[in-house]
Amino acid sequence: MPLNYISCHAHLSEVSAPISSAVRFGFILAALFLMWLIASMPLQYKVKVENIRDLLDRFNPTKAPEPVIVAVTHKCGLSKECPEDHFAFKIRSGAANVVGPKICFDGKNVMSTAMNNIGSGLNIVLLNGQTGEIIKTEVFNMYSGDVQPLLNFLKDIKSGQLILVASFDEIATKMTDEVREFFTSFGSSLIKSVKYRDNWVFVGAAGFKEKSPFEMYIKNDKDKNIYDGWPELLEMDGCIPMKT
Repeated sequence: MPLNYISCHAHLSEVSAPISSAVRFGFILAALFLMWLIASMPLQYKVKVENIRDLLDRFNPTKAPEPVIVAVTHKCGLSKECPEDHFAFKIRSGAANVVGPKICFDGKNVMSTAMNNIGSGLNIVLLNGQTGEIIKTEVFNMYSGDVQPLLNFLKDIKSGQLILVASFDEIATKMTDEVREFFTSFGSSLIKSVKYRDNWVFVGAAGFKEKSPFEMYIKNDKDKNIYDGWPELLEMDGCIPMKT
């Protein structure tokens, strides 16, 4: 073997040793710098790092992202999904004369303050009990209004149509016995007990032969009222079977 090759190879071996030491020393300096950088970060920006590998994993773009947990929501915010042949609903009465009522049907807000279609008195949604189509929404002032428009509305409700009702403020001042009889024929068992400033929510139907399972009532009681002069609001939800 030529001498010049041997001396060149020996020269490279002698040089490689300090280079390797320098590389190792560089890695040590880098690790120390990273630990110093983490330690000097403000508290709100610190991350828990057990070792350098953990730190590198955190900034590794190929690392699989953490799974995202998505909350399952059902129509009208119900805790469970309604059967396919049912309509989901949620009704909230008003709170005193300040917070308006809200009616949601089949996943859509039908009446609310935001929609600007609610008012003091009876807030009513009339629907097709088979298709869920909204026929009309109405508000009837039961304190200073005329009761005749409400009577005309109730008389026109046809068999198979659904009626959803939420009270707001005062609903009993103009509520005649005739009005109460109409609601009783729709399935109400509590309407005859509703008095001044009581809260009431109800779901019924024309031609209903039995007591409606969807009705709530709370009495205006000065010793139990949450609001000054008014009881607490009512909230009711559930699944209404489609009319066939």
